[in-house]
Amino acid sequence: MIDSDPELATVSLRKTFPLRHFRQVPGPELRRLFHLLPEPFGGSRDRELLAMALGATLYVPATRPDLTATIVRRAARGVCSMVIDLEDAVADHAVEAGKRQAARTLDELAASGEPHPLLFVRVRDAESIGEIAARLGSGARALTGFVLPKFDAARAGDYLHAVTAASERLGRTVFGMPVLESPALVHRETRDRELRLIGDLLAQHRDQILAVRIGATDMCSTFGIRRDRDLTIYDVRVVADVIADIVNYLGRADGTGFTITGPVWEYFADHDRMFRPLLRTSPFAEIDAVPFRESLVSRDLDGLLREITLDRANGIQGKTVIHPSHVAVVHALSVVTHEEYADAQDILRVDTGGVAASGYRNKMNEMRPHRSWAHQIMRRASIFGVANQGVSFVDLLKALVES
Repeated sequence: MIDSDPELATVSLRKTFPLRHFRQVPGPELRRLFHLLPEPFGGSRDRELLAMALGATLYVPATRPDLTATIVRRAARGVCSMVIDLEDAVADHAVEAGKRQAARTLDELAASGEPHPLLFVRVRDAESIGEIAARLGSGARALTGFVLPKFDAARAGDYLHAVTAASERLGRTVFGMPVLESPALVHRETRDRELRLIGDLLAQHRDQILAVRIGATDMCSTFGIRRDRDLTIYDVRVVADVIADIVNYLGRADGTGFTITGPVWEYFADHDRMFRPLLRTSPFAEIDAVPFRESLVSRDLDGLLREITLDRANGIQGKTVIHPSHVAVVHALSVVTHEEYADAQDILRVDTGGVAASGYRNKMNEMRPHRSWAHQIMRRASIFGVANQGVSFVDLLKALVES
């Protein structure tokens, strides 16, 4: 029973317990919101579990003066994965200083004992992986892996060998997260060959690939496009087609695929809108939260909510984010609903196939075709928890924003 969980007797799970989602929410509020609590994953080396746990991965420039304090502060607010960025967020002349600060920050975090998220460094090239690994002292314990930008068939071998060498140097698995965004992948005439080659290389290093990330901003750049804040990435057809092919090649549920994470949502300020907001009023009116809806719309978070929903519908888990306000949105929509959990339990309870009505009496569950989906739901439930019956994403989002 949830009420007997001793962890919920505390006012906050922020400092005392291992890394887990919703640690910042007070215990009484957790009891109200959750049928099953999110489970801790800090310290785990289970690749599939950690890939699901990424959630909203927040980027921060490696040159930020208060980098260590920023990471600790974000962890206290519920951020569970962060990337120390040495690529696009850092000017060319500041890269060396950024490398030194990235290594120093990892050392400081490891030495302090303060809670911190899963931490990655986004490098500019394969050589930088070895440089940073060589600079680390105790910070090796704080490093989860490296983000590998502009990942294509030509660069893949160097990147993957560098990640392997870093793992050997540091004495444990260091994960790689390739970012698929190169022109050879985007261009229709070279895409299939590129994806086949990338897929073969990733398969050879499966145990070191935590997730495959999608770099939609660079994809748009190939066509001179910048998507509008009133649109999702799935409205930009030339990029949506690339995403569909990435999932087709690399996101299969037959044991050959990888976790694929969603592209960045780059807007966070209010503006004059051309189109109507994407958020219906009724879910907010039901819990007397219409002003809360208006605040989400004013910060362009209605578009982010829509895009996360489409990410999930297209086989994508988690998302790159560049603003702290986006984290709560991603995590609230990652919680498994009570209905999803009940359906997944029913499907996994039967090995013989067949069809049965959902316990919610609103759909049919097909036991064999829906089995892969059910396994994904159970994995997400362990990481993000299961909402109580009647609890909506609005309840979860309000709790995260207000805690």
